[in-house]
Amino acid sequence: MTHATTALLLTAPIVVPLATSAAYAASGLRDAKARAGAAALAHRTPRQRGAAAPVATLVLRPGRGPATYGTAPATAPDDASYRGRTATDSGAGTGGGVAGPAGTAATGPSAPARSQGGNDCRPAGPGRYDGASGEPAVPREPGAPGTRPSGPAWPGTANGLDDGGPARSAGAGAEPGGSARFGSGSAAVGWSGSEPAGPPHPCAASEATRAGRPAPAGPAARPGRGPGAGPGASPRTWGALRAPRGGPGPRPLTGRLGLVSPFAILTCGAALACTVPDSGPVTAYGRLLRADALTVWMLLTVGAVACLACAANPAHLAHERTDEPAARRYLLLVHAFLAAMSAAVLAANLGVLWVAIEATTIVTAFLVGHRRTRASVEAAWKYVVICSAGIALAFLGTVLLYYAARQAGISEADALDWQALRAHADRLDPSVTRLATGLVVLGFGAKAGLAPLHAWLPDAHSQAPAPVSALMSGVLLSVAFAGLLRYKVIADTALGTGFTRALLAGVAVLTLALAAALLLAQRDCKRMLAYSSMEHMSLIALGTAVGSPLALSAVLLHMAGHGLAKTVAFCASGHIARLCGTTRIGRIRGLLAHSPCLGTAFGAAVVALLGLPPFGLFASELGIARAGFLSGPRWALGAALVLMLAAFAAVAARTARMLLGPPPGEDDEEEPVPLGTDAAAPLVAGLAACAALGVTTGPLTALLSEAGEIIGGH
Repeated sequence: MTHATTALLLTAPIVVPLATSAAYAASGLRDAKARAGAAALAHRTPRQRGAAAPVATLVLRPGRGPATYGTAPATAPDDASYRGRTATDSGAGTGGGVAGPAGTAATGPSAPARSQGGNDCRPAGPGRYDGASGEPAVPREPGAPGTRPSGPAWPGTANGLDDGGPARSAGAGAEPGGSARFGSGSAAVGWSGSEPAGPPHPCAASEATRAGRPAPAGPAARPGRGPGAGPGASPRTWGALRAPRGGPGPRPLTGRLGLVSPFAILTCGAALACTVPDSGPVTAYGRLLRADALTVWMLLTVGAVACLACAANPAHLAHERTDEPAARRYLLLVHAFLAAMSAAVLAANLGVLWVAIEATTIVTAFLVGHRRTRASVEAAWKYVVICSAGIALAFLGTVLLYYAARQAGISEADALDWQALRAHADRLDPSVTRLATGLVVLGFGAKAGLAPLHAWLPDAHSQAPAPVSALMSGVLLSVAFAGLLRYKVIADTALGTGFTRALLAGVAVLTLALAAALLLAQRDCKRMLAYSSMEHMSLIALGTAVGSPLALSAVLLHMAGHGLAKTVAFCASGHIARLCGTTRIGRIRGLLAHSPCLGTAFGAAVVALLGLPPFGLFASELGIARAGFLSGPRWALGAALVLMLAAFAAVAARTARMLLGPPPGEDDEEEPVPLGTDAAAPLVAGLAACAALGVTTGPLTALLSEAGEIIGGH
């Protein structure tokens, strides 16, 4: 493998997600600039708007149905058939027009410079066109022909005028909800409202009179087309305005772009997996980035879980009805999160590793509070405070390790290089190294969900959007623990295996005891899955404490299997929350009858998390138990088995209550709710991959064995 290829494979997992985030940010800045220009144009004086807006005309043709926009000269021809029916959007009027995304003024019923002839029913403003070309605008008195009759304000209007009402478009790009939509290539803006039932509108009467035929009755309004729409109401729909000098509006980036980053990470991991086991570790950029078997395994895990979570993002955002700026901000943060995790996995320097893990804290804090509810903001602050305290402890441990390396004669450039520290760990001061290792276990253990700094995990995972919870539980915890494993290798060489074994075994049993107790009293679906993550991270810590090659290989297999199964479980829980309107376990019944596909996916994911065959967690837990009884510590393994049995019973009982029985308050003959292909595909793919890991690791067997040897210090 050439140096350029190596550098590309090591940098692409970081650069591609960052480039994707930059693309979302650029799209957001472009849209913000367009909105700012539109707002500035709307707040200009009439004379300023007239100077800035392009010229477009409104031509009402007799007998052609609703008013349509077109392009015409700024002045009307001196012909009786056109008198009073041409208005420019030059901005000289006093009505409140709506600006398109490219800064063009859109003409509507309340737009500037409306005609005050027989077709307009609004009081004339300064400079309004009121007749043939060249005739001055004449203000009309209230009650004069061509003005709106006095009376109560129309729905959606202010003071009888519609300049305060919602903008609507009946042309291309219109959507329910009364909000203006803008299409690319034209500033498409319109208005749709309903008038009170009663006599025909004066505009329609005057139009029909000039055309020489009786005034037609207005068609009935379709429900939901505007404020006050209802039976008997006559809609006023306005077509699209083509701005001849306006460029195409910004096109929003779709969710398909979100799959580029995960596939790049997965592809680079697969390419490295083909070469690293045979040729050995590779480095780039002065040994700043490094890929060994452990790095490649974690990169594959991050890429696989990210593919599933990012594939679930479009369905999640669609059901949440997130507006475009919020969705863009969400996707930007998700890909920055992937870049930070990839950097933490590929970092060869312990200082860079610490910075990358701290970056994951900053990015995910905004993702946890994405919904901006009281509970989500509180969970985000709790996450920031606790994890920042933990990261501060890890930083202090890293500084102490740097001090020990400098005291041992290691050069300043290599004092935090993992390979150099591993090679010269026997020269480190044992007392300083012991203190540094304890601080790092507490600090990175907080990010991994281990006690005692674990309190952030259930709140953050329950309040974050479902795909973000899947990423945090599926790979963030494992990435933080993989960083801890780098320090363990150094500590085992400097202090022997006894210190880290006792420390990790104690933390694992304490975490498992807390998780089992809280699972027994849990009443929320997503919090149940969060405490299940604590249970599995304690098993990973226990397997690391055992320290044999079999146990360490099982630990890495458990990381991958847990990431896949927990991603499916969290994504399915998001669909359950939308289907049932709650995440309370007591209010969810008969999920298999209500939505068979969703219930089956969630049930299978929980079966995988319980460690039952044929899923990968069965093989990994069996390997950890076997290695623990062979190598010890047996006391920790015995306590862990009892606690796991309690957690197993709690999760199984609550899941069965959610899945079985008839839905509460539902008719037995009601048809099941389908899940949809886009939502079901990530769930099925994740379960299939988890089951495949339980049957065989295939070509990844050599990579898994070599990664276990690296952790064991061999």
